[in-house]
Amino acid sequence: MNSLKLLAVVATLLLGATAGLASAQTLEADMRTAAGAYERKDMATAVRIWKVWASQGDPEAQTLLGAMYWSGEGVPRDHKEAARLYRLAANKGYARAQNDIGFMLAFGEGVPPRDDVEAYKWLTLAIARYTAKNQDRLDQAIKDKATLARRMTPAQIAEAERRARAWKATTG
Repeated sequence: MNSLKLLAVVATLLLGATAGLASAQTLEADMRTAAGAYERKDMATAVRIWKVWASQGDPEAQTLLGAMYWSGEGVPRDHKEAARLYRLAANKGYARAQNDIGFMLAFGEGVPPRDDVEAYKWLTLAIARYTAKNQDRLDQAIKDKATLARRMTPAQIAEAERRARAWKATTG
């Protein structure tokens, strides 16, 4: 390969890496901006930013937007849309979304009918993925799972645990 072709290949690789880095920096900056807007009660800005990133498949944005639909903050209250967004993020392995969809399934909120086996599966996955940074959420998920287990049969729990072991995160 002559030096001109090699230079062109290196330049193309560098541009691609720079674009990926810029995208990551933009995501991080946008998420900070949206979180700040949310804290200031500027729901329109938070929704606008999170919708962009949620549509691009970012699980954190999907979860935060889902929470807004759950509560009706900045958008009409819509538990079905919240559940849809939580499922997208949960399937990617995002612990908070797994916890939230597990809770919704356990109580039939926006996802009728109630599904204890799927709820237990998602809560199990969330508990395994939470970090010490999320101790309050972890503690609540453990309590919710225990409450759920009390109304389940041993066969249902075994099936839920089998599903949790078989679960694989999706990409994209």
